[in-house]
Amino acid sequence: MLSRTVVAIPARDEAGRIGPCLLALNRQIQTPDCVVLMLNNCSDSTAGIAHAMLPDLRFKLEVVSRNLPAPQASAGHARRLAMQLAASLADEDGVLLTTDADSVTPPDWIARNCAGLARGADIVCGRAAIGPEDAALIPAHLHADDARECRLTGLLDDIAWMLDPEPHDPPSRHTEASGASLAVRAGAFRRVGGIPAIPAGEDRAFVRALWMMDARVRHDPAIVVTVSGRIAGRAAGGMADTIRRRMIQQDEWADEQAEPAADAYRRYAFRNRARRAWGGIQDRFLAAGLGISPGQLNRMLAHRLFGAAWAALEATSPLLQRRRVRFAALTDEIAAAEAILRTLRPPETLAAD
Repeated sequence: MLSRTVVAIPARDEAGRIGPCLLALNRQIQTPDCVVLMLNNCSDSTAGIAHAMLPDLRFKLEVVSRNLPAPQASAGHARRLAMQLAASLADEDGVLLTTDADSVTPPDWIARNCAGLARGADIVCGRAAIGPEDAALIPAHLHADDARECRLTGLLDDIAWMLDPEPHDPPSRHTEASGASLAVRAGAFRRVGGIPAIPAGEDRAFVRALWMMDARVRHDPAIVVTVSGRIAGRAAGGMADTIRRRMIQQDEWADEQAEPAADAYRRYAFRNRARRAWGGIQDRFLAAGLGISPGQLNRMLAHRLFGAAWAALEATSPLLQRRRVRFAALTDEIAAAEAILRTLRPPETLAAD
């Protein structure tokens, strides 16, 4: 019998964390039909701990071990394999969820994700929050840096909503696309080709690929998964690497989601104009504004999917090339974004703020 709700978890040497992860899934209000635990080059007792828990679990647990070659022995490839197996256990209308082996999901995690999909989303992105005990071990200046990064990306997202709103993802929302909490329709997962075959950043790349095929992406701030804040991580390029590096010295550049506020204003204003032009509303000055030829614009807007058309425009237009923000400039860019929003929001909203 095909499962309708399947959870995929990549794991590597998670003997200390896999127990709480599986117990949290066992306490779900809406029990999953199956959990796929993909062990990626494990050398500890993760498998034994998972198997010992089987009699007490309310769901079917598939424990799969793989010894991947060095170039593929990564969290990204392990998640790709785990989700592929999960998809093979679900029908077209099934729900595929993924989280991390060091995460603890709240009891309503599956129910909230399924509710978001039932309301029309093709994929629901939750948030990842470091547990309080681990967070207490991280230096205060790292928390401050993270708060400023989040403040800027949140303000840029507000600018995006004001200039080019997407009705399926209204405020309140967030900007994360974390493998610690994703839920996707099985049909949409298959249409996009699954998780990209890359060693890290596979979660953001997957959500981006879905957006490019005009999937309805929902960022639900009410879905929050607790993750570890360890500095000895299992995935190269992951959160642990970032924390460890920043404990020694502040990065020069903020997260890649951050860009100068003026760039974001230009990006989302043009995206709205491009969206309207793609929908058939003539814009004689759009090509010149983007710094491309009318022929280039017409070829890109001819794409049947707006997400793909916009991705091509972003890659081609010299005015839409991304510039990153230095940590030292975060405060100034936050002020610039706040100033832009004051010009966009109606007076009554500003008074409420």
